[in-house]
Amino acid sequence: MPLVLSSPIALLPILTVFLLLVVARRPASQAMPGALGVTMLVAGVVWRVPVNYIAAALVQGLAIAAEILFIVFGAILLLNVLQASGAIAVIRQSLLALSPDRRVQMIVIAWLFGSFIEGASGFGTPAVVCVPLLVAVGFPALAAVMAALIIQSTPSTFGAVGTPLMFGMEAGLGGAATVEATLTAQDLRLIDLIAQVGGRAALIHAVIGTLIPLVLVVLVTRFFGEGAAKAEGLHLWKFALVAGLAFTVPYALTAVLLGPEFPSMVGGLVGLAVVVTIIRSGWLQPEQPWDFPPEESWPAAWSGSVVPSLVTPPAGMTVVKAWLPYVLLGVLLVLSRLTQLPLKGWLQSIRPSWTGIFGTTIAAASTPFYLPATLFLVVVVITYVLHQMKARDLRRAVGASLPILQKTTLALGSAVLMARVFINSEVNGAGLPSMPLALAEGMSALAGNTWPLFAAGVGLVGAFVAGSVTVSNMMFSLFQFGVAESIGEPAPLILALQTVGASAGNVICVSNVVAAAATVGLLGREGLLMRQLLPVVAYYLGLAGIIGIAWATVGG
Repeated sequence: MPLVLSSPIALLPILTVFLLLVVARRPASQAMPGALGVTMLVAGVVWRVPVNYIAAALVQGLAIAAEILFIVFGAILLLNVLQASGAIAVIRQSLLALSPDRRVQMIVIAWLFGSFIEGASGFGTPAVVCVPLLVAVGFPALAAVMAALIIQSTPSTFGAVGTPLMFGMEAGLGGAATVEATLTAQDLRLIDLIAQVGGRAALIHAVIGTLIPLVLVVLVTRFFGEGAAKAEGLHLWKFALVAGLAFTVPYALTAVLLGPEFPSMVGGLVGLAVVVTIIRSGWLQPEQPWDFPPEESWPAAWSGSVVPSLVTPPAGMTVVKAWLPYVLLGVLLVLSRLTQLPLKGWLQSIRPSWTGIFGTTIAAASTPFYLPATLFLVVVVITYVLHQMKARDLRRAVGASLPILQKTTLALGSAVLMARVFINSEVNGAGLPSMPLALAEGMSALAGNTWPLFAAGVGLVGAFVAGSVTVSNMMFSLFQFGVAESIGEPAPLILALQTVGASAGNVICVSNVVAAAATVGLLGREGLLMRQLLPVVAYYLGLAGIIGIAWATVGG
C-alpha cells in the first residue's frame, strides 16, 4: 500500500476517539471501546498484523492499565484518609488563609505544586494528586480536573526526573546506525545530544509556559464564572505572569546548566517559595477576591460523585501535621527517583515480566514497588499512625475508594489497549511501517522544509495515543532525527520540538483525562473536558511551531 493511502488510514483510530468523545459527546466508557475496535480492525485487515501480535499487545496493555488504576486508587485512598482524619479541613483553611482568591489558589496548587510533583513522579501523578486537593478546598470537580490537566504541559518533558528524555529519547535513538554516524562525526555521545535537546526544549517551553498560569485562570474564570466574572482571569495578569516566570526561569536555567533530570522539580520548589512570599507580602494581589458562584447554583456537569466531606479536625491537627502527608509524598517521590541513592535500585529490583508473549517480540513488565501508587500507600500508613486514626476510619476510606476503580476500568483500560495495538503494529503482512510511523511519514511528506512548523504535532499524536511523553519520544525520536537530517535542520531543535509537542499532547491524552476525572467521580464528561482543553493545545502547538520555524530560519 502506498504512503499516500496508509497515512490517512493510520489516522482512523485517533479520528474515532476525537469524533466519539468531542463531536458525538459520548462518555469515554463508550468511546474508547469503540476506538479499540476500530484500531484492531485496521491492524488486522489493513496492516495484516498477526493475531498473536494483536493478542500480545492487548496483554501488554492490560499490564499498563493495571498500573495506572493502581496509581488512581492510591491517590483516592490518600485523599479519603485525609478526609477521615480531619486534615483536609485544616488544609482547606490554610489555603483560604494564604489567599481567599480561587485564581491564586489554583496557581499555587495546580501550577507550582503540580509541576513539582510532575518533576518528581510524572506519568499523570500531578492530576491525581492535585484534583482531589482542589475539590477538597471548594473547587467544582470539572474546574479542578481542567486546571490539573492544563499544567501537564510545560513540566512534562522533564517529568519523573527526566525520564522522557533520559529513557524515552535514549531508547528511541540508541543503536541506530544513522544516529551513531552523525554523533561520531560531531565527536558527541548520545547523552550529549539529549542534553542539547533538553536545553532547547526548556527554552521553548519557557517562552510558552510563562503564560500558562494566565491561560489557566482565564479559561477557568471563562468557563466557571458568571456575568462580568467571566473576564476576571485577565485582571490577575501581573501575578499570573510573575508566577509563570517564578517557575520557568529556574526551570530553563536548570535544564541548560545542569541537564534534564531536575528542571521541573527545581522550578516547582523555587516557584513555590517565590510565589508564597509574594502572596504573604500582599504584592500583586487582587483587591476583590474571585470565587466560583454559590455551590447550590452549579450545573450538574460541574460536580463529580466524589465530594470530600470536611470532618471536624481533632484539637491536635495543626497545619504542619495536616500538610505533612503531601510533603512526605513529595520527598519520597524525589528520593525514589534519584539515581545517586540506592532506593531507586531497590524498588526497581522486583520486576515481574513476561517476555515473548504468545511467541511474539512483545513483552510486559512491571516494577510495582517503584510505582507512585506504592508510595501513596506508604504515606497512607504513615498518616494513619501520625494522625492517630481509628481502624474503622481506614476501612471506610478503602471502601469509598474502590467503587471509583470499577467505574473507570472500562474507559481507561480500552484507551491503553488501543494505544498498544496502535504502537505494536510494526510486525505486519502488508509491509508497512507501524501505524504511528506511517502517520508521521505522511505528515512530513506534506510539510517538506517547513517541517519545524509541524514537528511538534507528531509528538502530540504520540502522547495523545500512548498517554505518555516518554512513549511518544520512544516512537518518534528516530523518525524526527531522520527528517532533520534529510531537510538539513539541526537534529537537537527538531527533537526538542518533538518532546514539546508530546508535552502538549499530555494535556488531552485520554488516559490522563480519564484518570484525573476518576479521582473525583467525574466519569462521562471526558469529551466536555477535551473540548475545553483544545484551546490550550492549539496555543502550545501554534507557538511551538512559530518558535521552531523562526529558530530554524535564524540558525540557517
